[in-house]
Amino acid sequence: MGEVAAETRKQSLVFAVNRQRFELSDVDPSTTLLEFLRYQTPFKSVKLGCGEGGCGACIVLLSKYDPALDQVHDSTVSSCLTLLCSLNGCSITTAEGVGNSKDGFHPIQERFAGFHASQCGFCTPGMCVSLFSALVNADKTNRPEPRPGFSKLTVTEAEKAISGNLCRCTGYRPIADACKSFAADVDMEDLGFNSFWKKGESDEVKLSRLSSYNPNNASSKFPEFLKKEIKAGACLASKDYHWYSPASLEQLQSLLQENEANNGNSVKIIVGNTGVGYYKELELYEKYIDLKYIPELSIIRKDQTGIEIGAAVTISKAIEALKGENQGDYHLESKTVFKKLADHMEKIASDFVRNSGSVGGNLIMAQRKRFPSDIATILLPVGTIMNITTGQKLGKLTLEEFFARPPLDSKTILLSIKIPCWESRRDISSETDTKLLFETYRAAPRPLGNALPYLNAAFLAEVSFCRSSTRVMLNDCQLAFGAYGTKHPIRARKVEDFLTGKLLNVDVLFEAIKLLETTVIPEDGTSSPAYRSSLAVGFLYEFLSSLVHTPAEIPGGWRNGYSIAVLNGDSNSENYNKFNGIKFPTLLSSSKQVIQSSKEYHPVGQPITKAGAAIQASGEAVFVDDIPSPSNCLYGAFICSTEPLARVRSIKFKSGSPPVGVTALISVKDIPGKNVGCTSIFGLEPLYADEHTQCAGERIAFVVADTQRHADLAANLAVIDYDKENLEPPILSVEEAVERQSFFEVPPFLNPEQVGDFSKGMAESDHQILCAEIKLGSQYYFYMETQTALAVPDEDNCMTVYSSNQCPEFAQDTIAQCIALPANNIRVITRRVGGGFGGKAIKAIPVAAACAVAAYKLQCPVRTYLNRKTDMIMAGGRHPMKITYSVGFKTSGKITALKLDILIDAGAFADASILMPSLILGTVRRYDWGALNFDIKVCKTNLPSRSAMRAPGEVQGSFIVEAIIEHVASTLSIEVDSVRNINLHTYNSLGFFYKSIAGEPLEYTLPSIWDKLATSSDFYQRSEMIKEFNRCNIWRKRGISRVPIVHEVNVRPTPGKVSILKDGSIVVEVGGIELGQGLWTKVKQMTAYALSLIKCGGTEELLEKVRVVQSDTLSLIQGGFTGGSTTSESSCEAVRLCCNVLVERLTALKERLLEQMGSIEWEALVLQAHLTSVNLSASSLFIPEFSSTHYLNYGAAVSEVEVNLLTGETTILQTDIIYDCGQSLNPAVDLGQIEGAYVQGIGFFMLEEYPTNSDGLVTTNGTWTYKIPTMDTIPKQFNVEILSSGHHKKRVLSSKASGEPPLTLAVSVHCATRAAIAEARQQLLSWSGLDGSNSTFQLEAPATMPVVKELCGLDSIQKFLKWTMGTK
Repeated sequence: MGEVAAETRKQSLVFAVNRQRFELSDVDPSTTLLEFLRYQTPFKSVKLGCGEGGCGACIVLLSKYDPALDQVHDSTVSSCLTLLCSLNGCSITTAEGVGNSKDGFHPIQERFAGFHASQCGFCTPGMCVSLFSALVNADKTNRPEPRPGFSKLTVTEAEKAISGNLCRCTGYRPIADACKSFAADVDMEDLGFNSFWKKGESDEVKLSRLSSYNPNNASSKFPEFLKKEIKAGACLASKDYHWYSPASLEQLQSLLQENEANNGNSVKIIVGNTGVGYYKELELYEKYIDLKYIPELSIIRKDQTGIEIGAAVTISKAIEALKGENQGDYHLESKTVFKKLADHMEKIASDFVRNSGSVGGNLIMAQRKRFPSDIATILLPVGTIMNITTGQKLGKLTLEEFFARPPLDSKTILLSIKIPCWESRRDISSETDTKLLFETYRAAPRPLGNALPYLNAAFLAEVSFCRSSTRVMLNDCQLAFGAYGTKHPIRARKVEDFLTGKLLNVDVLFEAIKLLETTVIPEDGTSSPAYRSSLAVGFLYEFLSSLVHTPAEIPGGWRNGYSIAVLNGDSNSENYNKFNGIKFPTLLSSSKQVIQSSKEYHPVGQPITKAGAAIQASGEAVFVDDIPSPSNCLYGAFICSTEPLARVRSIKFKSGSPPVGVTALISVKDIPGKNVGCTSIFGLEPLYADEHTQCAGERIAFVVADTQRHADLAANLAVIDYDKENLEPPILSVEEAVERQSFFEVPPFLNPEQVGDFSKGMAESDHQILCAEIKLGSQYYFYMETQTALAVPDEDNCMTVYSSNQCPEFAQDTIAQCIALPANNIRVITRRVGGGFGGKAIKAIPVAAACAVAAYKLQCPVRTYLNRKTDMIMAGGRHPMKITYSVGFKTSGKITALKLDILIDAGAFADASILMPSLILGTVRRYDWGALNFDIKVCKTNLPSRSAMRAPGEVQGSFIVEAIIEHVASTLSIEVDSVRNINLHTYNSLGFFYKSIAGEPLEYTLPSIWDKLATSSDFYQRSEMIKEFNRCNIWRKRGISRVPIVHEVNVRPTPGKVSILKDGSIVVEVGGIELGQGLWTKVKQMTAYALSLIKCGGTEELLEKVRVVQSDTLSLIQGGFTGGSTTSESSCEAVRLCCNVLVERLTALKERLLEQMGSIEWEALVLQAHLTSVNLSASSLFIPEFSSTHYLNYGAAVSEVEVNLLTGETTILQTDIIYDCGQSLNPAVDLGQIEGAYVQGIGFFMLEEYPTNSDGLVTTNGTWTYKIPTMDTIPKQFNVEILSSGHHKKRVLSSKASGEPPLTLAVSVHCATRAAIAEARQQLLSWSGLDGSNSTFQLEAPATMPVVKELCGLDSIQKFLKWTMGTK
């Protein structure tokens, strides 16, 4: 122990970042690498997206040098989880180190830009580092040398490289293409739309135009100076903390004994620290012990008895060991077991978490804290031995015994695990062949992992096949199940005992399943318990069914020879695998984009690369939280209510005194002006709760501290004393709001008009559906950058506020009211926003206001960056609603009347909710209902206030109308596509429902889009193929759906300002904010086009001379808000008006100079204009004509899905979209908007659950529980055509919006899923001898795996087996 203490006093921490040397002697051991990089270095590319290792925004490349082998090990890690003190002797590479604007961009960054794979750019640096790591490691392998310009990476590896990275903007397809462009086996034809080459060019030309890649120049370089440094772990100390890196078990035990002698001071034992991503820490530790340098804990030992893996070995290293090539001495069956364990482990978390998380840490969390571990379950049936030590005493336990013990105390150390070799017992004289079978299973929202399972399982069985017959004997089996809402994984002993020694048949399988149902029972409080139990049944069935001998012929058309496959339900598939069914390509397989660019208004209409894409990829693009903190800057965190309606008596901290670093607690009493959190045309919302809290999640106070972490810790330690005496019960549902008449009033001018005569329409109908109900939940924005602001006091009572905000003007007005100053004292600056989707509009204002109030009171800069949990609690999200509908229709499917009663849950404050009725109805009118009657109430509840989210109201409206169409078709037992077809608008009915905004007949392109899509997607042929597929497959069903959109948008007044500087460069300001939607790019193009009309030399190069600058509320006023899909086009028009003025001013001078000189260049013209005092700055406010403030957008989508009836998993096989962009201002930008919106819609309809507890407090508050789409959940084939529909006189250069309308097309996936479920239900009823042709049901949104499985039949296997037994 004395040696450790001596080292502690003298050591320092030495490491490198982007090849720069850092040496630190005084480090807080709780400091993460992310905190160090962001607060103490200039490298800001690492972004805090979640703090859980769940998004990939903070990824860095970690390089370690092994002097014994003279090798460098490179791997990605999450810097938000990695502790700085664990990095002694390591080299860190961030996105800036991969490439940058000063030293040159890496081909990865150039290709991300060229493939249009970066929109808001917040996630892009992490993506680039992930791909960089994959390239570095692939190029180290001894694979054959690739073609020049490519790496040794495969297409599959390239896509998987970023499978753990989240993106909310792009829809992933262009990111996949950028990654695949490096792969040795890529087919260049499969790479999508990009700025490098044109369609039809040869592979040689394409490769020559790609940014060049040379592995020798692009590899990770480990700094030579680090190789000479001490490689042991650091031992650091001060009076408050210690960091130990013991090099032996003896040193570790000495440390633990000393700690126990000192009354057990708080100690944290770490390897990768990934556990804090799941179990958030609300305390700081005094001692940290890093186990990575203890040889016994880091061993990987292979011998003839099995593989021993040290507890500190990372999951990635364990996977390598289990897949290892040097396993020649092992029996084939052992190799199979090891490989399948490794394959399953690759679905745990993501690559950058597996690279630092340890096997032992995972198992200890499972043992001590009930972590739903996959590793624990899959190791259980294979006889894993746990080697542990307590003091000097060594022990061996089976994994089952390990979990049966009480939680391990701090003195007990897990040393290693031993996975034994397996092979079947063989008797050469026997008349049977004996084989060992091993399979692992997991059902999770994401196929590739990065999601906790609903249930996992692993089965090991020895079976004997009789040589003289087809019968199979199950000699022995071990069946393990876990993660289903149980303390630890279990062995299903009763089922094992029952099956052992049995000849397998349907009856035995049925009895085993019945027994299993009584074994796998989730604990009370577990979500979807029946679903989880059904998964256990499904997995056991899948494992055993192919071994069961069925009758020679089963009635119903199943032929002999189908006996093994029939129970799996997959008879004739060449991809069939007897244990796992169909093996889909894991990720995106192909895509096609049809783009029409126009040169009429060059460079407008060209697919120009997004402005700033390269610096976004290198991490040099500055977001609000990247702005260096001014001196004396403090940090704030919100304390939010946990009660929906209560008085706040007091706020205290658990420790009794303010936690470390806390400076102030700001609440309503500290506001110098009005208590206003946001003010807009929609209404007011208080900054802090005043007399009462109005909802759970409402802001109560703002704790200010010296660091963001200290502020967050203090907010978590806050204890609020509530008083509910004499208060009415809170309103927590729309039904209660109706009962108590609690509504927000919608102004008459925002109330939509009824259409037609409902009573008459119902009278004309042949059939009616009355009072059917639908309920819709919410959706969270999940912008990658959470809410953030920085407020800096300035001279003369002024304040500058940097805000990530879609409406800086509203923020300026609110802050001025809060601190009782004129608006001209408040400057709000927004450069770029890391994703908004409506959530950075009204909801961003209180965040900026809170910083401003605190900065004003404390007279120092104050900033905040909300952690993901707080952001999710405060965000509100999409509006939940309850819909009741009655519809009348003819036998043909033609609908004659529709009545809607909609209750919208607006929450506690108005926000933008009063707009919802008109937005919903704008989408509902997409079909010709004959007559449309509605009653829409905006309910005021004591729930978090909802706000506008991308396609607000419209996405709900899309769900409503398609649910009604589906219901009508189901009632009539006719094809749903024919019902859609017959109810599409004619031009006359379009005018009846949309009045004047219907436009001219030629503008109504939906009928032609509808027909064109049917042809281009092979819709009718595929529909017939799907029928045949469903007839031939029991456990997989497919569905296809074609849906239209008619989407109304609103064009608003927008300001612009264009200034030409003396050297001919151009600076532009617009009211619109760059959110990732390409607004700056389109504005640059418009500026270049409009100024080129001066027609002088050099104007063809103007695009490179244009710079769009950040929004500044004191420089350009009346900016309004950025949203509704039309801000880009209106900003472009504002700029065009400015340019027209400038061109007019320059024309007279140009004419004079031409007379004198014969020709004139742009720079010379501008210089002369300066010399002759021509005003070269022009401002404008674009105000659209009344007749063109609203217009309609058209599009259609076909989606095909496949549903796994055993798990409820839905795979989107193909999506085809045609969308009318008018004449696109930038087809590349619009393509990105279409794909990104569509994938965000998939999230709403299929994946994203945003539930609350009984008090309305959000319970899904991080990446562990909230699942947005990922690379492995988007369509396998993703085809998009942008229709160029000709001239639209009233549009901006004939363009149309693209940001929101395509999102509603994602309902096609939901409808296709419904079609697949309908097939499954019909099959289920047929097994019971019932007619399933008229099976009407409602499919919820999101249609998650439990929802889908329940509708397909939680007991479908049992019913199938009963049906099978009944045919004997």
